[in-house]
Amino acid sequence: MTIDIQEKLKSLVLGYGRYLLALIVVLLLVHDVFGTHGFLAMRKKQQELERVTAELDRLNKENDALQQEQQDLKSDPQTIRKIAREELLLAEPGEIIIKLPPPAIEPGGRSK
Repeated sequence: MTIDIQEKLKSLVLGYGRYLLALIVVLLLVHDVFGTHGFLAMRKKQQELERVTAELDRLNKENDALQQEQQDLKSDPQTIRKIAREELLLAEPGEIIIKLPPPAIEPGGRSK
């Protein structure tokens, strides 16, 4: 009786072994593509990393520009004069500042 069971088991493995192996291979491929750490998930993470790296580069450039502007505001006489003239309405000796009123706005939203 045990030989009969072994023969049946052996015939099942031989008969369906290829199909079982093919099924396992297909399941592994599906897992490698769609799984948590599969190809699609890794591609998404790679795109996110590229986006964050580009944002970091942009912020570093902006930071460098702001540091340069800060340094100019502390030490560059031309920058200090420009701000004094434009924002504080200061003038150098012998200059006259003429302040014009802002343009009037018509009811239609246009300026004259």
